[in-house]
Amino acid sequence: MQAIVCRAYGPPKDLVLSDVPEPQPGAGQIVIDVHAAGVNFPDVLLVQGLYQVKPPLPFSPGVEVAGVVSALGDGVRELRVGDRVAAGVMGGFAQRAVAQAATTIVLPDGVDFVTAAGMVLTYGTAYHALVDRAALRAGEWLYVSGAGGGVGTAAVDLAHALGARSVAAASSAEKRAAAARAGADVVLDAGAADLVDAIKSASEGGVAVALDNVGGEQFDAALRAARRDARLLVVGFAGGTIPQIPANRILLKELDVRGVYWGDWAARNPERNRTNFAALFALMADGKLHPHVEATYAFADAPQAIADLHERRLVGKGVVRVRP
Repeated sequence: MQAIVCRAYGPPKDLVLSDVPEPQPGAGQIVIDVHAAGVNFPDVLLVQGLYQVKPPLPFSPGVEVAGVVSALGDGVRELRVGDRVAAGVMGGFAQRAVAQAATTIVLPDGVDFVTAAGMVLTYGTAYHALVDRAALRAGEWLYVSGAGGGVGTAAVDLAHALGARSVAAASSAEKRAAAARAGADVVLDAGAADLVDAIKSASEGGVAVALDNVGGEQFDAALRAARRDARLLVVGFAGGTIPQIPANRILLKELDVRGVYWGDWAARNPERNRTNFAALFALMADGKLHPHVEATYAFADAPQAIADLHERRLVGKGVVRVRP
């Protein structure tokens, strides 16, 4: 089979399309014939050797896929060959990928492979963050940094479906437009000098929940714009700077700072993760949730897709079509 292969850590342009051995499922695993694979920030880190998990070289990036089950490992009873599924994986930019059966999601008939591949990580993370970790309530104000990216637009979309109100910040006009399409009530320029005051003004004095994808100055803005008793969700550091949190701000406002590591949580709580996705699919069926893929790429162009994300050209969610 063919796969996008990282032979040495470096920029996405060094990735190559190559023939590799067919994967075999171990106990509790399945093989998925990959139809589509999502493009995510962990892919950027993986190929540079900067991710918290470092697969041995050579390897294929790609952490979320959708496709059809083609083989079952020992002990797998809940899935069948031919099932349409989506899953978090390691090595998704390939014609076939191995996934853990316990964390694989069976797709409803109305959800196509491209849409599914674009929402495993993004909507899985957003739901876990806003519902499990923050218990976001209808009417509350949410702030989302990096709101023009995959997790950002998912968080805005989900917040709207849950009846909350959102202030979204993004770094370009195109990304701000994507946040607005996702349903943000207020969209701000992430680089504005008065960002904190603008967030407070829009949210009636301060946000109840802040979801930060970016780190650095964007996390500081969220911290300063949070009202008393707010919940701050640490999701990622796409800006490259891990923030150092002044403990006095947490004390004075009695803030809760909560980490969000959906992949690890889903692996430890597979049944609850399935319940979360059942809720997401139900919201989609009711027309309350609108996962959107902004850009699709041919299989051979997966390195370009990762480069576009790395260099901030990709707006919203990107997906690689592995099979026509």
